[in-house]
Amino acid sequence: MSDERSAVYGVLKSPSLVDFPGRLSAVFFVSGCNFRCGFCHNAELLGTPKPGMPVDQLEAACGRFRDNWVDGAVITGGEPTLDDRLADLIVRLRKWGFKIKLDTNGSRPEFLATVLPLVDFVAMDVKCSLESYPEFVKFDHPERIARSVELVRREARAYEFRTTVLPAFHSDAEMRRIADLVRGARRFALQAFVPRDNLPDRALRRAPRTSPERLQQVAALVADSASEVVVRGA
Repeated sequence: MSDERSAVYGVLKSPSLVDFPGRLSAVFFVSGCNFRCGFCHNAELLGTPKPGMPVDQLEAACGRFRDNWVDGAVITGGEPTLDDRLADLIVRLRKWGFKIKLDTNGSRPEFLATVLPLVDFVAMDVKCSLESYPEFVKFDHPERIARSVELVRREARAYEFRTTVLPAFHSDAEMRRIADLVRGARRFALQAFVPRDNLPDRALRRAPRTSPERLQQVAALVADSASEVVVRGA
């Protein structure tokens, strides 16, 4: 058995019907993130990257998924573009016949440009307006976010931008600034904030879930920013 380690820290046990539009998908998690989102649902993957699973185990998981009619692979995190082995991981998953979806926060546009030709779908999180990145997610280079937005809009085969709407933060003015940032996109997805007991920001653990009414209100507000505006979690 090989002791080679992959970029994958963990794998969702069951195939997903919701993570890759139009596909039954396996979800692979890469650890490590350079954002500090208080509402992160994968808080255990934040911070310093953790050792990946052995390649033999990854290959075995891929085989099981293929045997169960899975045709897509989602690479998520953490932030996958922080791992320089990402391109190798994509090539490995493609050998199993999977179409590839990449989730990213857009913080490494130069690296993202190298892997975009290898993936079939990109979902880029736009956390907030560019002005808010340093305070909201503790990321001091919002100009990189702007470059990634333009890169994805121009070069991705298929893509969406998505924002998780926190009732206490994402005001109408904030959402208008985000809409201006992604304007001209094919799809802009609005997601409900859902409180959980393990969120990094303790205050958000008891914050209200985004209401269906607020999501629809925001959708109407940003309707002209993309060819398609979709609401999830309502």
